[in-house]
Amino acid sequence: MAYQDQTLKCKECGADFVWTASEQDFYAQKGFQNAPQRCPNCRQARKQQKASFEATCAECGAKCTVPFQPRGDKPVYCNACYQKRNPRA
Repeated sequence: MAYQDQTLKCKECGADFVWTASEQDFYAQKGFQNAPQRCPNCRQARKQQKASFEATCAECGAKCTVPFQPRGDKPVYCNACYQKRNPRA
């Protein structure tokens, strides 16, 4: 099927954005049936918002953001302290 670029309106910010033919082909290959409803910037912001949780480093006490929700039963480390503890990571 030959796809053509489409101009869509973001439901989040209202901006127009182009859904390219190659993106449409990618969606079809993945079995997605709906066009994106948010522009790339709003999709990225939404992903970051979902995947960010505030935490306090168990080693240095600094405030940090982690991609998981701390449960409280295991220590959470900031990037610098994590790298010190796991140099191969």
